[in-house]
Amino acid sequence: MVEVGRGPAALRDLGLSTVVPAKDFKKRMVVDIDGAPHMIEQIQVQTPSARGAATLYKVKARNLKTRAKIDKTYRGTDTLNEVSFERRAVQFLYRDPDGFHFMDAVDFNQFSFTPEDLKDQSPYMTENMEGVEALVVDDEPIAIEIPDTVALPITETAPGVRGNSATGRTKPATLSTGCVIQVPEHLDEGTIVKVDTRTGEYLGRAT
Repeated sequence: MVEVGRGPAALRDLGLSTVVPAKDFKKRMVVDIDGAPHMIEQIQVQTPSARGAATLYKVKARNLKTRAKIDKTYRGTDTLNEVSFERRAVQFLYRDPDGFHFMDAVDFNQFSFTPEDLKDQSPYMTENMEGVEALVVDDEPIAIEIPDTVALPITETAPGVRGNSATGRTKPATLSTGCVIQVPEHLDEGTIVKVDTRTGEYLGRAT
């Protein structure tokens, strides 16, 4: 199923841009910055100390075509155009030295991204994982989104220390994808854990 990007539905269906003031920016919103689609990854609100000064919105965004990151600062009344895009369900087929290969779940067209394109997502990606989506602009897949949380088994870590489940101490653990995260000291190899793919943080045991 194809889902059109965020914003007022009537405007999106007509292919028109939605103007968004900085005070309404949200993480993962796709906006036009300097003529290119960017996804907002972080927003920091700076409240003025001086009376009458404007609230500032410091934005970290990623160019969805070049993958370059930028930092911009806006006042609350500054505006950007939200980019009209489609969100398509895709299947992650496999990875090889050339990159990551996907198939559109609707028209079965295949496409690829380079390892550099997906350096933030690849530590958590497994073949045939569910919930993967492509962001599509002008019929071109420009970004891949994976679920916010995934469940992966621990393949390598120091032996668990019994009785330390309440200490709060952690240790490094290698997951099945090769990703290394910090987990509670008492966990052993083979334990399946939930991980936040946005931060790389351990969220708990998978049930």
